[in-house]
Amino acid sequence: MMTSFFDQFMSPTYLGIPLMGLAFVLPWLLFPSPAPRWINNRFLTLQGWFINRFTSQLLSPMNVGGHNWALILASLMTFLLSLNMLGLLPYTFTPTTQLSLNMGLAVPLWLATVIIGLRNQPTAALGHLLPEGTPVPLIPVLIIIETISLFIRPLALGVRLTANLTAGHLLMQLIATAAFVLMPMMPTVALLTSIVLLLLTILEVAVAMIQAYVFVLLLSLYLQENV
Repeated sequence: MMTSFFDQFMSPTYLGIPLMGLAFVLPWLLFPSPAPRWINNRFLTLQGWFINRFTSQLLSPMNVGGHNWALILASLMTFLLSLNMLGLLPYTFTPTTQLSLNMGLAVPLWLATVIIGLRNQPTAALGHLLPEGTPVPLIPVLIIIETISLFIRPLALGVRLTANLTAGHLLMQLIATAAFVLMPMMPTVALLTSIVLLLLTILEVAVAMIQAYVFVLLLSLYLQENV
C-alpha cells in the first residue's frame, strides 16, 4: 500500500534492477520505422508533418549556424513529449518527474550553447554580461547579476519541467483519492469530484505537451543568443 503521495515518483526497480532505462527505451519503440512503401500511412504522415512544422517554427528566427541543431532539438522534443504523455497512463512511471534526469538533459545542452558562443563569437557572448550604456559605478554589480542569471538557466530548465509535472500528478492523485473516499458516503460529491478529475486529466495532457515544447523552446532561445 502506498504510504506517501510522493512514492509514485520513486524510481521503480525489479529484483533490484532499476527500470529507468526501460522507461527511456519504451517511447522510441512506439514510433514506427520508415517503410519502403512509396506512400506512408496516416500515422507516419502526421508524424512527419508535426516534426517538420515544429522544426521550421523553432529554427526560423535563428541564424544558419543554429540550423545544425535541428535534429537534436526535434529528437529532444519527441523524447520529452513521449515520456510526459506515457507517464499519464495507469501503472506507469514518469522519468521527467526526476530532477536528476531533467538536470542531466538541461546542463550539457545549455553548456554546449555557451561553449558555441564563446568559440564562434567570444566578444558578443561576453558582451551579454554587460548591457550597452551601463554607468560605470553599476558595471561590477551588473556583471555579477548577469553571470548569476546565466548560470541559473539550466536550473530553471530542469526545475520548471520537474515542478510542473510533479504538481500535476500530485493534484490528480489527491482528487482521485478524495473521489474514492467520498464514493460510499456522498455519491453526488464523488461524482462531481470525478468530473473535476477528468477535466484535470485533460489539462495535465496539455501541460505534458506544453512543458516539453517550453523546454526545447527555451533551449533554442539560449542557442539563438550564441550563434
